[in-house]
Amino acid sequence: MRNGADRILAAIDVGTNAVRLEIARALADGTLETLHQERDPVRPGEGVFATGSIAPAVADRLLATLRRYAALCHRYHARVRAVATSAVREARNRAEIVRRVRRETGLELEVVSGREEARLICLGVLAGRPARARSLVIDIGGGSTEIATAVGDHPTTLVSVAAGAVRLTEIFESSGRVSPRRLAVMRSFAAEALREALPRRFPHARTALGSSGTINAIVAAAQNGSRRLSARKLEKAVEQLAAMTLAERRRLFEPRRAEIIVAGAVILEATMRALRLESVAAVDTGLRNGILRDLLRRSPAAAAAAAADRTEAVVALGRRFAFDEKHARQVARLALDLFDQLPRVHRLPPGARGLLEAAALLHDVGHAVSPQRHHKHTFYLVANADIPGFSDDERQLVALVARYHRRSVPERHRADLEDLAPRDLKLVRRLVALLRVADALDRSHHQPVAGLRCGELRGAVRARARARGALDLELWDVAREAPYFRAVFRRRLDVVPARR
Repeated sequence: MRNGADRILAAIDVGTNAVRLEIARALADGTLETLHQERDPVRPGEGVFATGSIAPAVADRLLATLRRYAALCHRYHARVRAVATSAVREARNRAEIVRRVRRETGLELEVVSGREEARLICLGVLAGRPARARSLVIDIGGGSTEIATAVGDHPTTLVSVAAGAVRLTEIFESSGRVSPRRLAVMRSFAAEALREALPRRFPHARTALGSSGTINAIVAAAQNGSRRLSARKLEKAVEQLAAMTLAERRRLFEPRRAEIIVAGAVILEATMRALRLESVAAVDTGLRNGILRDLLRRSPAAAAAAAADRTEAVVALGRRFAFDEKHARQVARLALDLFDQLPRVHRLPPGARGLLEAAALLHDVGHAVSPQRHHKHTFYLVANADIPGFSDDERQLVALVARYHRRSVPERHRADLEDLAPRDLKLVRRLVALLRVADALDRSHHQPVAGLRCGELRGAVRARARARGALDLELWDVAREAPYFRAVFRRRLDVVPARR
């Protein structure tokens, strides 16, 4: 870190039930000192799971809160990461919400996948754990429940279950007293959601760490302040909470929490049953702490390790679809050569490099479905995959760049690009231009290009290709891609074999 200002970090968590802010100072020993915290129960997910959209009044509440948070972050000169989870993730008007947040607050609201949410929760809960310690973490949010196993603070399995306290409350109208019949149906619903989401093989500890406010509230109420709750006592607590009126619950919990606590307890009970847990221990850390830890890891000293983790996750996805790994790695290497050597040509932010690498590695995974129109199958597979380390928006951009690596070029009139923000469309077009040239340079899939040396000369880009085999097919295909390169970058592209 270059100076004191770089050490101030801010995490904003736009959840389903509440919005939270934490501003912290990174200390020299790697710990974090909290400078400011806020929690606003604005319920961003109100009505989302019933209507599919965030209502205008809810959006106004959310924006008012985020404007205040942005001002606080600015006052502290903090480096900020703002994350939105299941409510925004599932809203049909999420793109509109993200644009409005950017326009009115200056914040970049990142809509993360369930698996990325689980990864961040692990980082927050397990910071400082012994490197070989095995842990199980559960976080019950408003719209989803995240479950993760880890060794040290490194997640080994990440699962997101589409069952959250607000979601179940809205589905079953369980904010008031819950009848035994309705409680039985809620329990069945939660159990089925877990059966569908959990893998068959899921080795884990017998005691889980519960990181959410919902779990903390349930454990504290059932145990009179204790931090650990057994499965047997939880079962009794579920039935006691269900039998209470809302007014009775509000004597035990803050008003908004009282409305959703029965659903949260049902989900916790179902999770413990599904995993055959003996107990759950409540912890105070969670997603916000994970966001701060992730920001800390994004410092220059840690950037390389984080990038390596993302690349490893992308390669793992490619292997799942039996991709041609030699070709994929060659195209990625050549694409990154172009990116690294031509910054004045492409004028893209450093963060675009990881998107280009991911798209290059995955551009042919659609062959697993069919060689015909494989680029379109690639788009579907990547857009619907969970790739740890990538937000939903980043994964969508990766999918688009990979989809346009052949055939038609990305233009606004295409259905999958119509709603893309102008700056994102510009980024996609530029990354596609680089990827198409890199792919052409391995058209034979035999990796004949050992390396590239690129430079600008009189309004043209000249790339010298160091060859270890015949380049006739590659140079022919590059010539076919050169017009699009010129249309995007306004420079002619010349690729020539390097002299030996």
